[in-house]
Amino acid sequence: MADSLRNKTVKGVGWSAVEKFSGQGIQFIVTLIIANILTPKDFGLVGMMAVFISVAQALIDGGFSQALIRKQDRSEVDCCTVFYFNIIISLILYGVLFLIAPWVADFYNEPQLLNLMQVLCFIVVINSFGAIQRTLYTATLNFKIQAKASLFAAILSGVVGIILAYRHFGVWALVCQQLLNALFSVALFWWYSTWRPHLIFSWSSFRKLFAFGSNLMISTLINTIYGNIYQMVIGKIFSATSLGHFSQAKHITNLPSANITGILNRVIYPVLSSIQDDDKRLAKDYRQLLRTSAFIVFPMMCVLAAVSYPFINLVLGEKWLFTATLMIPLCFSLMWYPIHAINLDLLKVKGRSDLFLKLEIIKKIIGIAVLVISIPFGLQFMCWMHIVSSLINLVINTYFTGRLINVGFFIQMKDLAPSLLSAIFIFVVSFNLDYLIHNDIALIVIGVILGAVLYMGIAYVFKFKELQYIKTIYRINNYNER
Repeated sequence: MADSLRNKTVKGVGWSAVEKFSGQGIQFIVTLIIANILTPKDFGLVGMMAVFISVAQALIDGGFSQALIRKQDRSEVDCCTVFYFNIIISLILYGVLFLIAPWVADFYNEPQLLNLMQVLCFIVVINSFGAIQRTLYTATLNFKIQAKASLFAAILSGVVGIILAYRHFGVWALVCQQLLNALFSVALFWWYSTWRPHLIFSWSSFRKLFAFGSNLMISTLINTIYGNIYQMVIGKIFSATSLGHFSQAKHITNLPSANITGILNRVIYPVLSSIQDDDKRLAKDYRQLLRTSAFIVFPMMCVLAAVSYPFINLVLGEKWLFTATLMIPLCFSLMWYPIHAINLDLLKVKGRSDLFLKLEIIKKIIGIAVLVISIPFGLQFMCWMHIVSSLINLVINTYFTGRLINVGFFIQMKDLAPSLLSAIFIFVVSFNLDYLIHNDIALIVIGVILGAVLYMGIAYVFKFKELQYIKTIYRINNYNER
């Protein structure tokens, strides 16, 4: 990368990391505290509603956020058009969700869901009011304000959620915490942002943005439904308690995987968009970003899998131990998430939202087939088969990437192999520490430290390019700060 682009990327990644891990970190701690008070069933009830809220959110955005970020000459008319579209659609969709709440309660055979869903789904309306501010901050790689808003919102809503849980509000503590987090976030975005909507709406602008964003909207919709289909199946076929264990396992494993991917994605997409017409440079920077992502995420997920049992027993207690059983396969599945995301980002950068859509349809058909095959064998087997789906998706994603910039499956696997093999090695070592150590705290501390030392030692001895790259970025960043 050129120095200016590298510096911009470093700052963006830094503040994006602060934004993600400050807000998400606080929310994670809040969730752990509340989980010690509530039951797996309470979390399962909220998980049952997740698919409907996520689908509504995907329809509201409509791919417009990505279209605005990619558009280098976005105007005030574009922003206002998207702003009013988001609000109108959010109100319509909330009305639909409110009306179908009785059907959802009957579907899961959980009468509580009626009132819970009618209240919690209002979150889609709240979020629509802050979408443009967040998009504009992301487009300019300004994550400092987002970090402040996320942190303050997480703290304020978390305190209220914990108080309500202690005062025996049950699942309503989770509902209030999520609603308040969204409300505080949007309020803070409006407080910090100078952008204000004008009474402007342009059908011409709408059509141009929708031409690119519509394929992404459908792709996001398909991906969202598929991403929540496990919750639907588990909630319907098994129980709310089983879904609570799965939701908690997914939530914990998502913290490093999805959040690091989110941090990188929010920076990578606008950065790569700025060099979208230079294929040679794009391929070089793209491969470097893939290697660096794997170098960071692979060991984190493997260590998390290795210490899952002592971690869950320590922070949540014995009633949640089944969660650890599900975490291990989910860690090995979700460790590939950043690789998938960066591959898909390339399609968006090259303006191939049509390929993006085709890709999502193909992958989801295969994924649903794998899910259907695994259902009769139980919840644990379903989670292990999730790894199979992830690897199949990897092959499909890299095929299209290879067609666009000649960086296909075998080139990517060669780039990622050092990090992958090293991460698997530290998993084996850390996971087997329980034969020698029988204290949960000691297992976690020693497992994490030993895994990190071994991994960095391997990277240093074998001179991993990713380690040298990170060192170079660190030196440049320190120099700029002086």
